[in-house]
Formats: sequence, structure tokens, C-alpha cells
Amino acid sequence: MKNTPPTVSMADKVALIDSLCAKARILPVITIAREQDVLPLADALAAGGLTALEVTLRSQFGLKAIQILREQRPELVTGAGTVLDRSMLAAAEAAGSQFIVTPGITRDLLEASVDSAIPLLPGISNASGIMEGYGLGYRRFKLFPAEVSGGVAAIKALGGPFGEVKFCPTGGVSPANIKSYMALKNVMCVGGSWMLDPEWIKNGDWARIQECTAEALALLD
Repeated sequence: MKNTPPTVSMADKVALIDSLCAKARILPVITIAREQDVLPLADALAAGGLTALEVTLRSQFGLKAIQILREQRPELVTGAGTVLDRSMLAAAEAAGSQFIVTPGITRDLLEASVDSAIPLLPGISNASGIMEGYGLGYRRFKLFPAEVSGGVAAIKALGGPFGEVKFCPTGGVSPANIKSYMALKNVMCVGGSWMLDPEWIKNGDWARIQECTAEALALLD
């Protein structure tokens, strides 16, 4: 008889996202250009205080990076970002992703993730996107691109009709506005990449990445 994986309710997955975001506060959005950078970059971020990592599938090294981190840095929480369709979702799950983040939504991807044990943080940019996910039980969303989509003012306005919904704004979040976002009751964490300057990574300036990471978290204390 074929074994079937245990069912994880949407409420359970919402709770998992809440726990992740409460711990993370800032979710670094990582794109790996070289496999050799995976571990030192993750170590620099962790030393600075960020232990939940979103590794995007924007490069050919994304899935491999997730596998490496899950195997060699199991104390970190590693998820996949820029998941665009059902096949990418399956590949991210197979790589060991502990959560999934998308830049936008399709009905097919939302439905596929309902049956997955791994929580999905779907990307939306307006009320219609929220309603599409809401009907399937989703209550946590990534607002992307946050600043272009209205930023703090948009999140405040969306809190009216969607009282149960909370957001992770990503796209345009920076040290200059992070406190304004995190002050909102319907923001659970933010996504950002300003601590991941490509030149720092290229040059192996891990100390600078650690310092920038620690400074970012200090803004929230």
C-alpha cells in the first residue's frame, strides 16, 4: 500500500510562516552567482543575526544552494524564492526547501501548494491577488514590489478589508524605510537584499556583509 504524506492544514502552514517571520524579521533575498559563495555567505548572514534565508531560483545555482544549506547548515531555515510554476515548486521541495516564496500568483501554483506540506508565501501587488489566494485559505502574502505597489500606505489601506491578512513587503525595502514597515501591525517581516551587495559577495567581503546585517537588525531594536 502506497504511503501518503500527512496532511498539513492551511492553518498549520500559516502558523509556520508566522513563526518563521517572527524569528527572521528580515528575510534576505539571495541570488547565488557562484556555488563557492553559498556557505560563506550563509555564515556571514547568520553571524549577523539572519538565520532564515530565501534563496531565489533566479540562477542556475539556486536549487544546488538549497541542497547544500539543508545538508551542511541544517540549523538555518532555508526556503526557495522566485518559484514561478508547479514544476519549480516540485523542484524546490525536492531540494529540501522549508518554505516557498513567489513573486506573483497563478491559480495553478496556489492550488498545487495547498496540497503541499511546505508553507507558501505568495506574492501579490493588489487586493485582487489577495482575494485569489484568500479563497483557497491563504492569509499571509508577500507584497511585491512593495514600494512600487504603494508601500506603507498600501499596506495600511489593505488592512481594512483584509483584517486577517499579514504581509512581508519586499522590493524597495531599505534601512531608510524598514522601521516604517515594521511598525505596521499587519507586517510580520520584510524581505531585502541591501546587505547582499554583489561586489561584496564577488570580493568575498563576508565581514562587511555580517556588519551590514547586524546593523539592519539593530534598526529594529
